[in-house]
Amino acid sequence: MRLDLELEVLCGQLIVGGFDGVEPPARYLKALAEGRRGGAILFRRNVPDAAATTRLCQALAAAGGPERPPFIGIDQEGGRVTRLPAPFLTLPSMRSLGELADLPLLRRAARAVASELRAVGINLNFAPVLDVDSNPANPIIGDRAFGRDPGAVARSAVAFLEGLQEEGVLACGKHFPGHGDTALDSHLALPTIAHGRGRLDEIELPPFRAACGAGVASLMTAHIVVEALDPGVPATLSRSICTDLLRGEIGFEGVLFSDDLEMAAIAAHHAVEEAAAAAVWAGCDALLVCHREDLQDRVHEALVRKAEREPRFRERCAEAAARCLGLRRRCPPRPASSPAAFAEIVGGPASRAVLEDIERARGARGAEAAT
Repeated sequence: MRLDLELEVLCGQLIVGGFDGVEPPARYLKALAEGRRGGAILFRRNVPDAAATTRLCQALAAAGGPERPPFIGIDQEGGRVTRLPAPFLTLPSMRSLGELADLPLLRRAARAVASELRAVGINLNFAPVLDVDSNPANPIIGDRAFGRDPGAVARSAVAFLEGLQEEGVLACGKHFPGHGDTALDSHLALPTIAHGRGRLDEIELPPFRAACGAGVASLMTAHIVVEALDPGVPATLSRSICTDLLRGEIGFEGVLFSDDLEMAAIAAHHAVEEAAAAAVWAGCDALLVCHREDLQDRVHEALVRKAEREPRFRERCAEAAARCLGLRRRCPPRPASSPAAFAEIVGGPASRAVLEDIERARGARGAEAAT
């Protein structure tokens, strides 16, 4: 895709930010309208109920407009990482779903989640988790992963991401190249994985290879150091990992999101301007800055100034912006057309049936285990 965009707009397409409150701030809407943002990520602080969520998404979509429809993303994994309140569908943890080993049911569950997200105007779900739960001491992954067997995780994750995307919501698999065997929370510190490449190929990487083979729309990086791949360099900032491995070797063709650049794993070691430029050069196409709008402004300024000075960096920004815009235009926010349609979808018959079938399957599995 060839882009004819002013540099400020080109670089703005790479920034997906967060904000406080249930109403999008006027300055955030202005930034979207002027092309200095490429979308928004929503948290519990933004989505107190279905009506407020719909109004917020409509405002964001209108600000972006038809030429630059925004990413409107949320972490609606299930279990303990669920942002939307009742009557939205809340799935059990991915671990409990993976234990059922029922791929058609898992696909249906993802379709039900996606239908509800699409009804309010959310077009991106930061799910599924592709990490393998290989370390019981991991403080951040645990039951967010589908399980401890890489093959089973891969099969479950593919069913889930395909279900999301069949219903018109972009999936984002996370956290590349694998956050499962860490003992630190990257929100608070920078974890390191010391395994050799053979172990990575056996355990960490298979779910990501499977997701890429299934056409996952996007992936998210991990703020971790993988010594066998790029010693001392966080994956988010590593060209060896984000470009050479992910695109060159694995063949990923979608949009690569950084994890939040405000997390301490990155922010404690790098100024946000430095981290943003390094992440883009490494191969990230979209940068998450999930809380502070002033930091988002600083990221935008840093990208523009570096692109002005360095033609190769400008080319990398243009490549990233083309990927982001192409995906957003393919799947723009499309909220339900009427209150009646909305009520039929959110907490509706399909969602209730999925939950009933999950509970039935869990009960049957429990009964089998008891005999």
